[in-house]
Amino acid sequence: MARYASPNAEYPYVWYDIPGAGTLKIPDWQYFNAQGLYVFDCIIVLFDNRFTMTDIAILTNCRRFKIPTYIVRSKADQHILNIMENNMGDDSDGDESEDQRKKFYQDARQQFIQETRQSVKDNLESANMPDQRVYIVSYRTMLGVMKERRPDKVIDEIELLNDLVGEAQTRRARRDAEVATIMKQK
Repeated sequence: MARYASPNAEYPYVWYDIPGAGTLKIPDWQYFNAQGLYVFDCIIVLFDNRFTMTDIAILTNCRRFKIPTYIVRSKADQHILNIMENNMGDDSDGDESEDQRKKFYQDARQQFIQETRQSVKDNLESANMPDQRVYIVSYRTMLGVMKERRPDKVIDEIELLNDLVGEAQTRRARRDAEVATIMKQK
């Protein structure tokens, strides 16, 4: 488990990177408890290519413990470029105009977003889980957003950060109010 303090002092939060379930010899139904995921303000289920049964198990356990979850598809920039190259085909010789490349990029971006959202929706439905938003991000763009830059190829990075910070603030305020109530009763 790796611990990372937020690079933005305005958000005094700590991020934890827990080893992926596929990297350990722990069955998906034990992963949640073995990694102590029940102690966090919220859980980000991050995936690159495939949304797995372990991801579903984590989401199921988070629902059981009433822990907010965020489904995040990573490496958007790379996936979009791959789709763009596939759509351009073998006939492409790199002589496309800037406008043509922008059009190919926009088409690939839209295709990636639609396919990702539909895939997650289908996976959740087949697991009898409620539909949930999937945030689509790339590392470089997310880092730029965290450092308060305005990257030009934002998909869901800003909304993800805002939703995470908002949820953490709400949960902490609720917890502080509960503690204050208990202290008054003593």
